[in-house]
Amino acid sequence: MNSPDSKPTRYGFLLMPKYSMIAFSSAVEVLRMANRLSGDTLYEWPIYTLDGEPVPASNGVMLTPDAPIKEAAGLEILFVCSGVRVATVYSEQLRQVLHAFDKRGVNLGGICTGTYLLARAGLMDGYHCTIHWENIAGLRESSPEVLVSQELFEIDRNRYTASGGSAPLDMMLQLIKKQHSGQLAAQISEQFMCDRMRGEFDKQRVPLKLLIGSDQPKLIEAVELMESNLEELINLDDLGKLVGVSRRQLERLFKKYLGCVPRRYYLDLRLKKARQLLLQTASSISDIAIACGFVSASHFSKSYREMFGLSPREERQRQREHL
Repeated sequence: MNSPDSKPTRYGFLLMPKYSMIAFSSAVEVLRMANRLSGDTLYEWPIYTLDGEPVPASNGVMLTPDAPIKEAAGLEILFVCSGVRVATVYSEQLRQVLHAFDKRGVNLGGICTGTYLLARAGLMDGYHCTIHWENIAGLRESSPEVLVSQELFEIDRNRYTASGGSAPLDMMLQLIKKQHSGQLAAQISEQFMCDRMRGEFDKQRVPLKLLIGSDQPKLIEAVELMESNLEELINLDDLGKLVGVSRRQLERLFKKYLGCVPRRYYLDLRLKKARQLLLQTASSISDIAIACGFVSASHFSKSYREMFGLSPREERQRQREHL
């Protein structure tokens, strides 16, 4: 609950033409539910456009903004919301607006392709950020100084970015957990029938063909075989035979297109699956280890800690503490 003298946290949303309605709604609905469940006005979410006139979302819906962006005041974070054809909505006016808020000490965020607009304005250099998977390659090419990840969302100092779709919901839940309580965040998640709150290690499901191109069918087939054989592992020699290439050629393909050796990629797949089982089921840690192809609990625990920074048992305990 806010104290009688405290003010609501104000998150402003700057809507750009063709913004993603689902990404925008995923963010603001979490704030609305926080107010409802807490019985207090914890958050406000004023909506702005550059000139104060409605702009269409990508689905054609037009919301009436509260004011033009120049009248925005008292914001903790200004989120830039964009969507399809993002390059066409960038302008010098937008650049000036964003730099003005940055100079005033307002934190900046990007929802869906809003990250691209922040980067284009020169406000993301040296920051970790994320963007919808369709735009990852383009952002990396156009803004090499920006540290683009495949995460669902990224919070790096005074920059907040969410990849799109329902990912802004997860980012807002994390902010509420930090600002208020894990219990409130969990209650909001339950209201929206989310099976769990996704966090800092959860990545977008980027289609493999987008990462490596459709002209590498052998590599795609090898990865698909790995994904369907996480409990009973396929050794690399057999994997090569199944897809019709030598082990050495398979290793070259993984190194060139996925940046790691096949064994490492296979291990990462198994550990990510294990984390899903840890957070989404009541299965024992030993059963999860077996289901993900680990011959011993100690090897599983060691590998898990190396990837995620904590042991499976600690992961489970942290989840319980946040409920």
